[in-house]
Amino acid sequence: MAKGHITLIGGGPGDPELITIAGYKALLAAEVVLADKLGPTALLAELSDDVVVIDVGKSPGCHVKTQDETNELLVKYASEGKRVVRLKGGDPFVLGRGGEELLHAAKYGIPTRVIPGITSAVSVPMAAGIPVTHRGIAAGFTVVSGHSELADVPIRSDHTLAVLMGVSNLPQIVETLLTRGLPSSTPIAIVERGYSQTQRTTIGTLEGIVKRARKAAVANPAVIVIGDVVRLAPEASDQLVDLLPLENADATAPASFVD
Repeated sequence: MAKGHITLIGGGPGDPELITIAGYKALLAAEVVLADKLGPTALLAELSDDVVVIDVGKSPGCHVKTQDETNELLVKYASEGKRVVRLKGGDPFVLGRGGEELLHAAKYGIPTRVIPGITSAVSVPMAAGIPVTHRGIAAGFTVVSGHSELADVPIRSDHTLAVLMGVSNLPQIVETLLTRGLPSSTPIAIVERGYSQTQRTTIGTLEGIVKRARKAAVANPAVIVIGDVVRLAPEASDQLVDLLPLENADATAPASFVD
């Protein structure tokens, strides 16, 4: 029996055109595919009829497979000599549990290749016209899970904070950031379903975003972006008044947003 192997593919934010060429080629060569819901699932239609496709995706309140079950399936099929692809959204190693899957396969001596993808932490804000870094505004950025404890996350006024899948915890996120000293006028954007036909951006400040998001029925999948870079979004002037013009903006001054 030929020795099987696993390929962890980062599929990007969901648009099938944003997967890498290497990822696309590896997907088409697969015999078994374990797919996330948030990856480029439209590409699964291009697979041969004899390819085994297993949905292991997670959505709010519904996990089709636990992470342990997914790990075991990867090992099971690779041990049978199959070319196994784990198709993930974003990048496998940015809050994607790709490291856990890699280590589990290594315990059984199964060779694993990792093909990186475009992380949603950067690409989804980009889809809304929000750069996570910008000269004179944000010198760096931090990425955290929406289920993380933010009390110990480094907070800097010249850094952007990107929160993945945090909509359900938005009130707690806002409360923690305010308690830690971020101004209530700090700009915040929630970008839903990035790069899809139903993409939507909701913009506000820490003071008013919870009410605004509730009114708009904001839901995951979404990326929350916190920091002055939100002022650069084309939609900012439509959703907020008294926006300081960027060409006259003092990068060290607080954003002039009103909810």
